[in-house]
Amino acid sequence: MTNTSSPSTAGHVQRLLLTGAAGGLGKVLRERLKPYADVLRLSDIGAMQGAIGPQEEVVPCDLADKQAVDALVEGCDAIVHLGGVSVERPFEEILEANIRGVFHVYEAARRHGVQRVVFASSNHVIGFYRQDERIDANVRRRPDGYYGLSKSFGEDMANFYFDRYGIETVSIRIGSSFPEPANRRMMHTWLSYRDLTTLIEKSLFTPHVGHTIVYGASDNEGLWWDNSQAAHLGFVPQDTSEVFRDKVEAQPPVAATDPNAIYQGGAFTAQGPFGD
Repeated sequence: MTNTSSPSTAGHVQRLLLTGAAGGLGKVLRERLKPYADVLRLSDIGAMQGAIGPQEEVVPCDLADKQAVDALVEGCDAIVHLGGVSVERPFEEILEANIRGVFHVYEAARRHGVQRVVFASSNHVIGFYRQDERIDANVRRRPDGYYGLSKSFGEDMANFYFDRYGIETVSIRIGSSFPEPANRRMMHTWLSYRDLTTLIEKSLFTPHVGHTIVYGASDNEGLWWDNSQAAHLGFVPQDTSEVFRDKVEAQPPVAATDPNAIYQGGAFTAQGPFGD
């Protein structure tokens, strides 16, 4: 049956789908998203760890399988789409989950009347901008690899499905979401788990987002990204990488020629080619 309801502006839906639920961020969000749904449908190609709670249902799914994704989305009110390859890999590996997969998710959303998607895009969509440049969501995309290309494709898919079918999406260009920043580059790109959760909440329940692109970063010093184009989300980060500065700056400095010191995408700009 087609579900034509929109996410509640009160901050709650009946059934929320989380793809990539067994991955790094999926494991974090599995607990943090429970307050926003009666049922959290968890999906991944890998095994789910831990006991399945009373609010949870697990539906394993290969995103490259169109019929399986269609069944996965049926009955859901909104989607948080984290699933896919999350690192730079050969194009053939990226193609199935990240390109075919995002198409399958949006087609299933169209077929089943899902009106809100939160798409885990990435800073690697703009990875070839230099670290001395400050950019907003309107800049020309400059992907730094096949992974970044796939996320750029996903943003185009989100835009198309809004223009054509009215499905609203917030594409979050996630910086570096870990317990703490691992290096100097991440001092700029770090996104705390608390701020990530708040950003996803805003992305799910803010009305009339159309297709909004927002950079996912905490309130870091010297931030490279301007989120003024996404001000309607009301996202105000609460954390900052500054609390880790002494620890990070105790590390040996990287060479001035190192991509981690030049480009916003860091090492991704130099990975590959593959298979030569």
